[in-house]
Amino acid sequence: MTASHAAPESRPPAGSAPLLEARSVSKYFGAVVAVEDVSLAVRAGQINCLLGDNGAGKSTLIKILSGVHQPDAGTLAVDGQPVRFTAPRDALDAGIATVYQDLSVMPLMSISRNFFLGNEPTTGFGPFRHFDAGRAAAVAREQMRNIGIDVRDTDQLVGTLSGGERQTLAIARAEYFGARVLILDEPTSALGVKEAAIVLRHAISARNRGLGVIFITHNVQHALPIGDTFTILTRGRSGGTYARGELDAAELHRLMGGGAELEELEADLEMLAHREARGEEVPAVPLGAEADGGMA
Repeated sequence: MTASHAAPESRPPAGSAPLLEARSVSKYFGAVVAVEDVSLAVRAGQINCLLGDNGAGKSTLIKILSGVHQPDAGTLAVDGQPVRFTAPRDALDAGIATVYQDLSVMPLMSISRNFFLGNEPTTGFGPFRHFDAGRAAAVAREQMRNIGIDVRDTDQLVGTLSGGERQTLAIARAEYFGARVLILDEPTSALGVKEAAIVLRHAISARNRGLGVIFITHNVQHALPIGDTFTILTRGRSGGTYARGELDAAELHRLMGGGAELEELEADLEMLAHREARGEEVPAVPLGAEADGGMA
């Protein structure tokens, strides 16, 4: 598979009601607060980056938005109208497609089979009805080309594709089946630099085609270049929503709760570099632990 360059498309105005909105939603599992009083919105032609460290509640919020969980408090709204999703199919019918970290692709099936997984086109009648391989191959090839990837052979097994190409397949499939909102769950977490760049370009391309994109990540460096707004989650609670340009990387890290840890790590690494430059022995324990006499 090779990348191709699609012509840029204009973005629609973003002054209308949000395509998807969470209004002060909360979710509890017994005494555990998964998310509490969290609000989030995404409009057409906009990328909202949902940022938070591991355990911040991002996965729970995604599942609320995609109909897996129902909120214990608060509401969801589509096009400004309150809705209640009782199952993921309800969210899909409303045009909300979620691409999870595991991608929901079958490695031992072909590109065209994966593209139509669960929605297979058929030909023939009655007992002679069967999978329309020709149509599936043509549509899959065309849709992948539209999103910027040229597929040489749609019979190629998905397991032979790179991580970035698998993400591309999942995004193209979601758009073909009517997605108006794309929820991308940590799409770059297991990818190398080049593959992550492919996915980031596809997120921008989806925004330029008028879709709303919710980009979930804990990687500030991946969020800053593409985000129009940034919503922060910390221990299940909202740290606020900010527009592009209001915060830099350091401030985003601080709001996510990792700013102090990063500063401590940078200080440790700088101290280690100085010790190594002077030919001193480099400790095998964190400097903070060494200062405390090696005690945890």
